[in-house]
Amino acid sequence: MFSEVPRQRAQQGRRPALLGALALAAAALMSACGGGGGSADAPSPPATPASPSPAPTPTPTPVVAKPSSREEAMRFLMQASFGPTEASIAAVMDKGYEPWLEEQFAKPASAHRLNWDASDAAARALKASDSAGSREVLDSFYKVAITGDDQLRQRVAYALSQIMVVSMAQDNVGNQPRGVASYLDTLSANAFGNYRELLEQVTRHPAMGLYLSHLKNQKEDAKTGRVPDENFAREVMQLFSIGLIELNADGSPKLDAGAPKPSYTGEDIAGMAKVFTGFSWDGPDTADGRFWGWCPDYCEADRGLKPMQGYSQFHSLSEKRFLGKVVAAQTKADPAASLKVGLDALATHANVGPFIGRQMIQRLVTSNPSSAYVGRVSKAFGSGDMKAMVKAILLDTEARDATVAAQASFGKLQEPVLRLTAALRALGASSDSGAWLIGSTDDPGSQLGQSPLRSPSVFNFYRPGFVAPGSESGAAKLTMPELQLVQETSVAGYANYIKGGVAGGFGQRGLDWKAARNDVQFELTALVALAAKPTELVEQVSKQLLGSRSNAALKAELVAAVESVKLDALKADASNKKSVDDQSLNRAKLGVYLALVSPEYLVQK
Repeated sequence: MFSEVPRQRAQQGRRPALLGALALAAAALMSACGGGGGSADAPSPPATPASPSPAPTPTPTPVVAKPSSREEAMRFLMQASFGPTEASIAAVMDKGYEPWLEEQFAKPASAHRLNWDASDAAARALKASDSAGSREVLDSFYKVAITGDDQLRQRVAYALSQIMVVSMAQDNVGNQPRGVASYLDTLSANAFGNYRELLEQVTRHPAMGLYLSHLKNQKEDAKTGRVPDENFAREVMQLFSIGLIELNADGSPKLDAGAPKPSYTGEDIAGMAKVFTGFSWDGPDTADGRFWGWCPDYCEADRGLKPMQGYSQFHSLSEKRFLGKVVAAQTKADPAASLKVGLDALATHANVGPFIGRQMIQRLVTSNPSSAYVGRVSKAFGSGDMKAMVKAILLDTEARDATVAAQASFGKLQEPVLRLTAALRALGASSDSGAWLIGSTDDPGSQLGQSPLRSPSVFNFYRPGFVAPGSESGAAKLTMPELQLVQETSVAGYANYIKGGVAGGFGQRGLDWKAARNDVQFELTALVALAAKPTELVEQVSKQLLGSRSNAALKAELVAAVESVKLDALKADASNKKSVDDQSLNRAKLGVYLALVSPEYLVQK
């Protein structure tokens, strides 16, 4: 196996356990983020914390039209895609930043629901009683993330999926996988549109209705004491639009007698909950049976994809007060009119620009953006221009200036899913089946501890305001959202998952589990050809995976590790060719593995 390296090598150098998976990855994550990791269950401050911004940054230089180096193009693509490839690096260097963005804005969206339908048809072809499920949603995610042409759109949609969360980990959502694929399409379709339209599409999508229980939400009933379900009303304010506290345009909290001002109250939640009553499955009528979803008479084939419709008989007639707005009592229930007032109030709230803008900066560029950066992005967002916001985030001087990137407080810990996608893209991975059968990677002890669209709660895998307790970054009051995933089990799990993937590939063995090897494989041919030249092999690994994040010390350690793997000379009669080929492959795999678990790879700068 490629990791069978002389044990004494693991005891040398500044990374004393570089070749020991647990200690290696622990050192990587902790040194990358400054101190201890903190527990995933540790309390988190509000989504936009009242803690001070980092120290003022030097005045950044103006953004240049094109990257000055291959490494700068790589850094841009780490922020704007699921990871750089040779082709995308060349494109950014040739076109320049803004033209590349404009080209991406114009690309049509990949279709996850159509991918799911194709997987469903393939499953039924193998066995008539089978069908696609939630795993095929993940397969589509990885297929598009690795091979899709609309990289920026899908990267933004993934970021939005971590803000406007639905999760297949909840059974009633997981049992509607086609609807979840459609929900991801909804996010990508609206990624560059208007925020108000995105908010309505999210609100009315049945996947969200199932997840936050406002599908089949009924009006109040004084006789029984029933009140409208407040779940979605609370989360749409707290997480999807305005946040917990009033914000200035730069994301800093507005203060009242020295304390942050709440952005809404319990009365606002109760009033908003009435807005979301009376919505359920789409269909040709609004019969009670369709509201309740009774099958087979009221079970439309595509009801999990189509926006929920209003049922006036279940919508609250009473006055609805929220956020300073009033929907007057109705003599005839009008769900659509109430919904419009409610969503308009949220979408035009002054908090939306800084609240959503800061989180998108965190997801794409840096965990602890300066207030000035947030302010510029919020200004670009204006009345809800998602495209302008994305462009402002990626072209901002703080995102593009290498002197800013070099600061200790700048950058972010890459979440496990993005570490995987970046590696697969950089190393030209392929899927034997064409379906990208990676599947769920939930297990923190043996996998990534994270799967797309499978977060444990509506708060995502980590809170945007997470400050790691007991850490150097925490002492500096720096938000480090992804660090909330880090603990001993997940550290070892990532290292072991990558070790297994480099050694034998990722995912299952074919659609019928009968293939000779795991479905997703790195392309290592060019690296294997350099096995007899360890320095050149490491240079190539660094070029593909690390770019400017690499350094002389890391390269020296990788070279020493690669050299420690025996490589025999090929005999004249080639009788030992099989053995030499295996040794060469092991050298290449070891170089890749150590790069992928290095601190330099785990941190996006």
